[in-house]
Amino acid sequence: MKRRTIAIVTDDPGWHGARLMAALDARGLASVYVSLRQCRIDLDQAPHGIVVPGFKNALPEGVIVRGVPGGTLEQVVLRLDVLHALRDAGVPVYNDGRAIERTVDKAMTSLALRRAGVPTPPTWAAESFEQACAVARRECELHHGVVLKPLFGSQGKNLRLVRSVAEMPDAMAQNGVYYLQRFIDSGAGDWHDWRLFVIAGRVRAAMIRRGASWISNVAQGARCEAAVPPQPLARLAEGAVCALDIDYAGVDVIVDRAGESFVIEVNGIPAWKGLQGVTDVDLAQAIVDDFVARRLPRRLEAVG
Repeated sequence: MKRRTIAIVTDDPGWHGARLMAALDARGLASVYVSLRQCRIDLDQAPHGIVVPGFKNALPEGVIVRGVPGGTLEQVVLRLDVLHALRDAGVPVYNDGRAIERTVDKAMTSLALRRAGVPTPPTWAAESFEQACAVARRECELHHGVVLKPLFGSQGKNLRLVRSVAEMPDAMAQNGVYYLQRFIDSGAGDWHDWRLFVIAGRVRAAMIRRGASWISNVAQGARCEAAVPPQPLARLAEGAVCALDIDYAGVDVIVDRAGESFVIEVNGIPAWKGLQGVTDVDLAQAIVDDFVARRLPRRLEAVG
């Protein structure tokens, strides 16, 4: 019997793609790597109008999204259009386009967390240099720094800690948008935060990331430590994922000097290589098992 085939959406399969492929194989499912750059909408391809490389005149049985490549606004929108179209055609997409939109855009993430009552630092997003400077001036007068982040970004790249208005860059350096978040100090000389990996609404693994500076991302050289999160932190991460209605995510939580916890980011396409090195949970297998249990049966019922 021919095995059902799942598309692993990624432009750079690497370690993560290989782990997902092996986990799917363990569940009796075939898989292929698919780049969203190569997918297209083609209304001549009846009845679904979507062309996915490797699936001639057909659609995948399911999709696991490992990466959405950057590009121009038009390119990114089209790539997300493909994910939306697949979901609308009845293909289970894990995480789907809507979830990725809510998490890749930091401003939308912050709004969703605040509306759900999930503690997150005071945050501002605006196009105006004057408005951004006014925020920075006010925060500095209150003895807070502000972290300037790309609206779309990951892995701790291009972050800037602003401690005075004079340090504010011009709009061109920020792609025309200022996203500012109050700096949460976890303790000078002991900079650290938590990464909690949530699957199907439950924390499955966690670690403490200790940075050489205030940036605690593994991609920026942070050291991973195995850790069991206190229940309040686990509930916080699970609440963040619930607020964003997402299948799986890496949730970053920071605890300040006074012991107050804040969700600073929710990553809808999280890497887990560093975390895998300090946990016994096979995270790729946990992702695939949840995908099969909660998403794949719906597709089979729809086509059956």
